[in-house]
Amino acid sequence: MKFENILAETDGFGRYQIAIITLLVFSRISLPGHFLLNNFIAAIPSHHCAITSLENEGVFGNLTKEQRLTVSIPKQEDGTFASCHMFPEPQFHLLTSSSNTSALPVIQCQNGWEYNHSTFRSTLVTQFDLVCQTKGLTKVSASIFFAGVMFGAAFYGILCDKYGRKTMLLVSIVSALVFSIASIISTNFSLFMAFRFLTGFSLSGISIISIVLSLEWVDTEHRTFIAVFGSVTWTLGNLMLAGIAYVITDWRMLIVTVTAPLALAVATWGWVPESARWLIVNGRIEAAYRYLQTCARFNGRQDFTARIKPEVRKTGLLFHPERSAATCLKMQIGELHTTLFAVTSGQLGHNYTYLDLIKTPCLRRLTIITGIIWYGVASTYYGISLNITGFGLSLHMTHFIYATVELPAKVLIYFSLEKLGRQLSQVGTLVLTGVCLIINIILPKDYWMFRTSVAVLGKGLSEASFTTVFLYTTELFPTVLRSCRQSGLGYSSFVAHLGACISPLIMLLEEAWLPLPQVVFGTVVVGSGLVAFLLPETNQAQLPETIVNIEQER
Repeated sequence: MKFENILAETDGFGRYQIAIITLLVFSRISLPGHFLLNNFIAAIPSHHCAITSLENEGVFGNLTKEQRLTVSIPKQEDGTFASCHMFPEPQFHLLTSSSNTSALPVIQCQNGWEYNHSTFRSTLVTQFDLVCQTKGLTKVSASIFFAGVMFGAAFYGILCDKYGRKTMLLVSIVSALVFSIASIISTNFSLFMAFRFLTGFSLSGISIISIVLSLEWVDTEHRTFIAVFGSVTWTLGNLMLAGIAYVITDWRMLIVTVTAPLALAVATWGWVPESARWLIVNGRIEAAYRYLQTCARFNGRQDFTARIKPEVRKTGLLFHPERSAATCLKMQIGELHTTLFAVTSGQLGHNYTYLDLIKTPCLRRLTIITGIIWYGVASTYYGISLNITGFGLSLHMTHFIYATVELPAKVLIYFSLEKLGRQLSQVGTLVLTGVCLIINIILPKDYWMFRTSVAVLGKGLSEASFTTVFLYTTELFPTVLRSCRQSGLGYSSFVAHLGACISPLIMLLEEAWLPLPQVVFGTVVVGSGLVAFLLPETNQAQLPETIVNIEQER
């Protein structure tokens, strides 16, 4: 008998399930705050070479601030002062003539920089002078964070299948809380990046465990709703980040604020249940029974509680696969032991490794295809989300609009997943995202309003593709590999955050040719969308329990 049949007897979507997803909100709401934090803590304010040493020497006399800058720093074509160069000596003749400063000798900044603090009181850039030759380090810091997320997916993947979802969820929450707070006391940029790596490493556990734990406690009919709701939590956190960053302009306090919900997650962790599906697959029948009993009682299904008893402590399962749930429920408890059957078809207790992903042909094919799709989805999503300049709007407004468009995108993708299915939804959102990127490559910069609209549409589509792939992957892989260790959201999360890790570095290619990053992102996302045609449809299908199920059904 499938686990879905057992869960249905307890009401697969009742108050118990609603309580679970509500409790998990406290941990998930912090994810976008950290994943997209670089947009604000690494923002580069306008700046120019510091001339305080010249001012201290008294060479400027009674000159105004503007006049001091005019004789010390060359102007660019747009009339603003250069950010990285200064004159070797004050050019006082520029006060009385409009000479062409491009012919004058310049040198790099000698005494640091002065920053415009009108938007941000303090950022990583102002703290560690990440400008001019070192400005690329702002992108590197984002890549380091996502590298942590990537390796964290593998780490928590292995341990959450071994020690359970609930235990490793607590480990990930506490460690993320500790490392986030530790990062604000960093005395140099290298130490900060080390703590950001560890923060990303820890947050990865929250990301993959929370969504799997939610999905494993709901029935087939409500899996789409749960996946979309979990994605809405991301959007709410994303919207909150824009508002919080607008109010809190110090990078240290901003990190503390977006981390604060994790303290609530720790306080409420004790009420989060372990996955009954995981407990059954791992032979812990009594523990699974207790959680199912609580679920049934919470959902008003006392009849389930009265009839099903944990008679099977050794062999591993509750019901004979050839009998209906109703028949099993009517059995006398004394007869139940004669109908025991291992739902895992002999795979109970098997110690799985990553090699199981490629041992069988169907699963090997599935592994390769989902890896390509996850890479395309994640690299493009973060390539768009972490590039919020150049649209004629402030950073906060662009980020807010990008976050806002995710809400209608989630509503539309919910109906698309139900009506069109997983496959077409995945293909459509990815290919259309690529089309939007290509359009913005062609459009002139002067059409900033149209370019912004297309970019916002592309952002919504990329978010819809992310929502889809989370649900799709969870449905494609069997329980014994689904969650954390191998595939579902372990291997897949690793590949996804490889894409996220590389994404900020791809943006550095704009130094060679401005549209090059968009060309790369557009090509990758369209290609991954076409690959999604090779996946089977899973809408309203029962989740596979074992690798054997995968090979037999596909």
